[in-house]
Amino acid sequence: MVKGVSIAAASIAVGLLLTACGAKPAREAFTAYVVNEGPGTVTPFSTLTGRVFKAIKVGNFPQAIAITPDGKTAYVANADSGTVTPINTVTRTALKPIKVGTYPRAIAITPDGTTAYVANGDSWTVTPINTATNEAGPPIKAGPQPDAIAITPDGKTAYVVNEQNQGTVTPISTATNTAATPIKVGNNPQAIAITPDGKTAYVLNQGSVTPVDLATSIPGKKIRPVNRGYWPTAIAISPDGTTAYATAHFESESTVEADMPGPMTPIQTATGTPGKPVHLDDDPQAIAITPDGTIAYVVNWQGPGTVTPVRTATGTLEKPIKVGSRPIAIALAPG
Repeated sequence: MVKGVSIAAASIAVGLLLTACGAKPAREAFTAYVVNEGPGTVTPFSTLTGRVFKAIKVGNFPQAIAITPDGKTAYVANADSGTVTPINTVTRTALKPIKVGTYPRAIAITPDGTTAYVANGDSWTVTPINTATNEAGPPIKAGPQPDAIAITPDGKTAYVVNEQNQGTVTPISTATNTAATPIKVGNNPQAIAITPDGKTAYVLNQGSVTPVDLATSIPGKKIRPVNRGYWPTAIAISPDGTTAYATAHFESESTVEADMPGPMTPIQTATGTPGKPVHLDDDPQAIAITPDGTIAYVVNWQGPGTVTPVRTATGTLEKPIKVGSRPIAIALAPG
């Protein structure tokens, strides 16, 4: 144990020294797994070197990915197949698909890694999957067109975003797999993220973000404007809980226009104040933030199919990493 502490202390000291000298601190090694909607694949790449590995074949029209806390298994929701494909991240091989509901489009895993919850957009349900057996449990009734899901850090509640009927969020008890009263949010909600302390959920609507007090299930005052004139795509919160990042892609006269740059807007969670947006590559769709909070990896759906690393402290865009056709989701695993 003393040896481990010494290594950690040495790493921190080196990082501080590099920062003091004006150099970039060493980046921790992770493997990013990017879902490519077009070919139905997942492309892994190293966040340390940018090296891209062989794409892994999954189901048809994959839409979302989540990785177990131990980093050993990734679960990919395949919308057109109505399945979830587990991926062994050690061997980077796909396992037998798991049948879920109709048009699965979002997935989240409990902090203890025991259960994956899959939001089925067209069947208006959520399917729990036992990750030890990869067996699906009975579907849980959610709201109209569920298309995003997040789980509290204590693992007790899954919050499901329902896009239709002016937008609601349905809380689901993970102990009983039962749904509670939906919470009203904004129009066309597309994404949700929960602060690391588990106190607040931020729901990304069209042109606004709704903070929800999770102790009371009461929505707060909407944060506006957030990416006005753009269609909402994703939201993620920094590991220290101080900033929410919201992405969107271009929209004109109620029609989504592809192949256009889109913004990522930082929002200070303490004040609910939106900051200056960073304009990314074509059609940003998803965000994954490193555990140290220094880099946000943003998936660009259109164009050549890339992921752009963004330095969160400065909003500086680094060289895009080429992945597959129409990348739409991303998750990070250690190693």
